[in-house]
This record gives sequence, C-alpha cells and structure tokens, in this order.
Amino acid sequence: MSAIKTFSGSQARKRGAMKAQAKIALMSYSRSRPHRLFALWYFSVMLVLWTVLGHTVLGFKQSWAAPVVGLTTAILMQILVEWLNAKSREREPGFIGKPGAIANVLPASIVPGLACTMLIYPNEHLWPVIFAVAAAIGSKFLFRTPADNGRTQRIFNPSNLGIATTVLLFPWVGFVPPNHFNDPTGLWHWIFPAIVLLSGFVVHLLSTGRLLLCLAWVGGFTLQAVLRHWLLGSSFIGAIAPMTSAAFIIFTLCMIPDPATTPVRLLRQVVFGFSVAMVYGVLQVMHIGFGFFFALTIVSAARGIALYVLAGRKLMTSSVAVPLACQTAESGD
Repeated sequence: MSAIKTFSGSQARKRGAMKAQAKIALMSYSRSRPHRLFALWYFSVMLVLWTVLGHTVLGFKQSWAAPVVGLTTAILMQILVEWLNAKSREREPGFIGKPGAIANVLPASIVPGLACTMLIYPNEHLWPVIFAVAAAIGSKFLFRTPADNGRTQRIFNPSNLGIATTVLLFPWVGFVPPNHFNDPTGLWHWIFPAIVLLSGFVVHLLSTGRLLLCLAWVGGFTLQAVLRHWLLGSSFIGAIAPMTSAAFIIFTLCMIPDPATTPVRLLRQVVFGFSVAMVYGVLQVMHIGFGFFFALTIVSAARGIALYVLAGRKLMTSSVAVPLACQTAESGD
C-alpha cells in the first residue's frame, strides 16, 4: 500500500509539473502566428512614413540627425544582439544563411529605433537617442524569462523600456512637446488618430492575435479617465485627450501589444492591458510623468516575476518527483 501511495504521489507531482509548464506556455509568446512578420513590417513602414512626413510636412522639432542616428544605432545593436544570442544557443545568426535574411532583422530594429527617437526630446543632444535605442535593443538579450520547451522570452517591450530607462536616468531629457505631432483641437485631429488606430487594430486582429489586449488597454484608459473625473474632479477631456496623440498611437500599436512580451490566452491579455491602464491612472494621480512607459514597465516586470515563480515551482516539483519515481522502481512495485 505504501508503494502504491508513493507512486500515486509521484504521478500527482508529475501532473502538477505538467500544469505548471502549461501555465508558462500560455503566458509566453506563441510562435504559431505565421503573419507576425507582416505586422512588424506594417508598423515599421508606418513609423518610417510618419518620420518622413514629420520632418517635411508636420514640423517635427528634432533635426534629421536624430532619426538617422537612432535607426543606425538600432540596426547595429540588433545585429550584435542576434549574433550574441545565436552564439549562446550555438546556432546560425538569423541575418545570414537564406537570401534576404538580413531583411527580416530590419523591422525588429526600425520600430524601436524610430519610436525612441520620435518620443523623447533631448534638445540638440544625440547621445540620449543612442542610449535609449541601445538600451531598447540590448534589453532583448539581457532581460529574459523562462518560456515553454526550455526556451526563454523577453520580459519588456524594447522601445518602452528604452524610453523609460532614459527619462528615469536623465531627468533633463523630456517628452516631445504636444504640438510636435498635432494640435488636439478640431474634429480632424480626433478622426485621424482614430483611423490610424483602427487600421492598426485590424493588423493586430489578423497578424498578432493581440486585438483584445489593445481593446482592454483602450477601455481601461477610458475608465481611468472617468474615475479620475468622478472621484477626483479632474477634467475628463484633459484626461482622455492623450488618446489623440501620436505617443498614444505608437504605444497602443507598437509597444503594449508586443507578441513577444504579452500573454497568449485571451483572458490574460485582457488582464494585462487593463492592468497597464489602471497603473497609468495611479501614476497620473501621483503626478508622475511618462505614465505610459512606466506603467507598462511595472506590469511587464510583475509578469516576468510571475513567470520565474512558475518556472521555479515546476523545477522544484520535477526534482521531487524524480527521486520518488526511483524509490518506487527500487521497491519493485
């Protein structure tokens, strides 16, 4: 009987380990979406066009040197990170081998390279742009958490972490002025962001599977504006006006729904997006600037810790199950 109980306990622990691994897999990045590269290229082209129009038509305050330096830094850092990652895993770097392989590396560098450049304002200095972009790309290799099948995944969205780190370490680096992109008055300045957002939502629906996360974030953002107006007397228009900004659009389409740093299961996507909105609301009440980026960093860090805890539980369960299985085999039952 004791042997049967020991065997049953061993089986239960094995099932527990399998459940823990399944939880990690569901919270990690699913690579089953065949059109993810299309989404990367879509948002890369969007940012390139936005940058060109901004410096030729929209009146961006930065010099042309800023996006050029940011994009160059991003491409060089992306190649370096990919080479280091390939060397650590004893595989061939993704930018060599197949014809056109280097082209698939470009979107992963264009998005953080231009997003960081567009959203921070270091006056005439270029080195904060280099630092933000380098921190963004480098975080892909430095901050990782266990995923399914022995793999690892990124914890933070690169662009978001690069911006958050830069403005935290260098307080004199500011955010782009509100009129850097548009004037939030007039009907057109509400319609244009809505068109860009809706087109991006379609891409996330068809290519990344993160539409529900985006909607949860937008819904949560609206809710926190209502709560701040109702409970604290804040201006509702003032609280919701950031939704018309380019920063909100870039954050909503290119940062928060990153497939490599967000959950796969739909309910957890809702919790993730809604949590970022609520943390943003708390930061606004505390009068902390750059709320978008700090909120996503906080929630992503909490999720990364949860993944590490699940991986630790799985490892402990597996290490206990193996000796029990050996004991059962030695007893001959």
